[in-house]
Amino acid sequence: MRNYEFTVIFDANDEKMKAGLQFVTDALAKAGVEITKQEDMGVKTLAYQINKQEKGHYVYFELSADPAKIAGLSHEFQLSTLVLKFLFVNPEK
Repeated sequence: MRNYEFTVIFDANDEKMKAGLQFVTDALAKAGVEITKQEDMGVKTLAYQINKQEKGHYVYFELSADPAKIAGLSHEFQLSTLVLKFLFVNPEK
């Protein structure tokens, strides 16, 4: 198990953000990932438009997971329309 920092950007619309957050937390739980910290960072202006959106709702997580599970989750999040952008970082490197 390795520690990861995970930041995800959802649509700024409150309903879409809640649906996206539920999707991400369910996917993490299903993969057996342990969430050690979750912080809602709020709505921020994006550096560039993503899917014609100028603002995004940021949520930060600290996770403990198997590296193989992270690869599978990355693929799942890329295919989701609920997630605008995401990034997994291994702070130990």
